[in-house]
Amino acid sequence: MYAIIATGGKQYKVSEGDIIKVEKLNAEKDETVTFDNVIVVSKDSDIICGDAAKSATVKATVLGDGKAKKVVVYKYKPKTGYHKKNGHRQPYTCVKIDSINA
Repeated sequence: MYAIIATGGKQYKVSEGDIIKVEKLNAEKDETVTFDNVIVVSKDSDIICGDAAKSATVKATVLGDGKAKKVVVYKYKPKTGYHKKNGHRQPYTCVKIDSINA
């Protein structure tokens, strides 16, 4: 059984027991979160999508927060002496999928 959920502007294919990194959530460690925005649910060999999948939920436990690897942003314009180096680390929340309720 798997489900496709949408959170943080992205879509994730999850099944029970998966550990995924999603966009930063306002949740503490060991707290349970529920993802209501379910797009598709696959039960056995049946695929449920559309309005039937809107009633499905995915429950997950927060494992912790972190930051992704640094992405270097380098701006440069030739012949003018302009260059600027910047970095960015995107925050994320690590969650473990507990159950898919369809």
